[in-house]
Amino acid sequence: MGVSIVEQSVERVVATMPVEGNRQSFGLLHGGASLAVGEAVGSWAAVIHASTLGRTAVGVDVSATHHRSVREGTVTVTATPIHLGRTLTTHEVLITDDAGRRLCTLRITNLLLDRPVPGTVSP
Repeated sequence: MGVSIVEQSVERVVATMPVEGNRQSFGLLHGGASLAVGEAVGSWAAVIHASTLGRTAVGVDVSATHHRSVREGTVTVTATPIHLGRTLTTHEVLITDDAGRRLCTLRITNLLLDRPVPGTVSP
């Protein structure tokens, strides 16, 4: 998908992704690509927060609204926290085009879990 992380912290994760190679048959940025990159960046933001608690994160819910389309350029994906808890995180993920126009808004919730002990099998 060509995703590059530009910035990462508990407060914000920013990535970029080219439209080229992520288009659907009509030449537009594929909605599935938007969801995939948005979920990945939102989950990465949750993992960063979870790591401050000695935990890890797994996604439990994601939803998205597509506002406009784009045919070329690079999209910027920015995840910011709505809620950073001990058991759940929720992030808003904005996908914008080169002109800064909002293409898609995602909301992702992650469950924070204890890290598995290496060599053990989860029930």
